[in-house]
Amino acid sequence: MPYKNFEEYSMKVTDDVKNRYRNIITDLGEDISRDGLEKTPERAAKAMQFLTQGYHQDPVKILKSAMFKESYNEMVIVKDIELYSLCEHHILPFFGKAHIAYIPNGYIVGLSKLPRIVDVFARRLQVQERLNEQILDCINDTLKPQGVAVVIEAAHMCMMMRGVQKQNSTTTTSGFRGQFEKIETRNEFLKLIGK
Repeated sequence: MPYKNFEEYSMKVTDDVKNRYRNIITDLGEDISRDGLEKTPERAAKAMQFLTQGYHQDPVKILKSAMFKESYNEMVIVKDIELYSLCEHHILPFFGKAHIAYIPNGYIVGLSKLPRIVDVFARRLQVQERLNEQILDCINDTLKPQGVAVVIEAAHMCMMMRGVQKQNSTTTTSGFRGQFEKIETRNEFLKLIGK
């Protein structure tokens, strides 16, 4: 089964990461035996496994599991796909929306697979620029469509909670392949997603 939507944890990883969190919390000056913190290391260890489960999922298998021969050759858009990831520089969340379009070239893909691809790559330690490219390249290389477009808009907690502390800033990244490299097709896509 290429995609799991339930939580599953390795006991070995949970124990190892739990012990590391216990040390980190203690090193920061907290009392690990305090009521509210007693189970925090294990909860944090499980949360990190969930938030990085994309390392153990195969996005190509996910796409190939729902590819169908079809003659449709106009733009297909799935927009406003929620995404949640962890910045690899500070291990703080960034979150926002992805917008994906492709123009089929003999094959379409089940619509739910595009958000799943976003999740696979977002559930890793990431930077937004790489996340955008990985989603784009996976769809392009697997479906071999006439074109693919991906736009991501996200807010980064590393900019909001620390550093420059700018709460209202968002970051937009984009990537285009094939037909979307033509300005008319790109503009149609951007207009349809409201950008």
